[in-house]
Amino acid sequence: MYKVAIIEDDEPTSGQIRAWVLSAAPDIEVAQWFTRDEAEAAIAREDYDLVILDIELGRDRHAGVAIINAINKCGRGTPVLVVSAMPAAIYRGIMKALDAWDYLQKTTFEEPEFIDTFLEMLRAARTRRQSAEQVPVGDELSIDPLHQGAPFWRGDRVNVPLTAQRILAVLHDNKGEVVSYDKLFAAVKSGRNRENIRKHISTLREAFRELDENFDCIENVPMRGFRWVGSGKVGSGKVGSGKVGSGKPS
Repeated sequence: MYKVAIIEDDEPTSGQIRAWVLSAAPDIEVAQWFTRDEAEAAIAREDYDLVILDIELGRDRHAGVAIINAINKCGRGTPVLVVSAMPAAIYRGIMKALDAWDYLQKTTFEEPEFIDTFLEMLRAARTRRQSAEQVPVGDELSIDPLHQGAPFWRGDRVNVPLTAQRILAVLHDNKGEVVSYDKLFAAVKSGRNRENIRKHISTLREAFRELDENFDCIENVPMRGFRWVGSGKVGSGKVGSGKVGSGKPS
């Protein structure tokens, strides 16, 4: 049985998320925590397969930040899904710094999108330990062939949202070839337009450059799409030696 923690101070919201989780996977054990103190205590003693949390808990506006740091210190690699009212543009920076896996902005998503994101992260959670053991350190790019685990660049996890992971998989599966916008649209569940694709590509590039400042494997092909050009254009300089958000320079 898999264990999921919901950390949300608003009881109706917490109850709604719990109902959605159980409707997607009825056999999951769900724990609900409403304050920072009880959540941090639970994180220390329990090994959750996935944590869903809000950034603000009551008057503590940065409780979620502290909780994610506590999760990271445990060293279990627990996937974190943030469900917050904080604008997505602001949260991207927090996600990079704290090593959260994905986020959903409150009031902008409905049950189907939540369930789809949750199930995708749960599949990743089911293989996260095996993936961590099997990642060949030193390889340029390692992608789970089932696209259920996070990508790794030279042994370090690339911290990007799930939609960007799907786009990366399409590019890598067709490496050396131009991947059209139409083909990339299939990897995006909403916002199927060129501007949105370019934003996801920008997110990917920034995430890779957190690990390797000379990363230049994603090539823009004007008016046509993008291409994964392999490691030929990549420099050898690595910005940091740890995962994004691990507390080490990156």
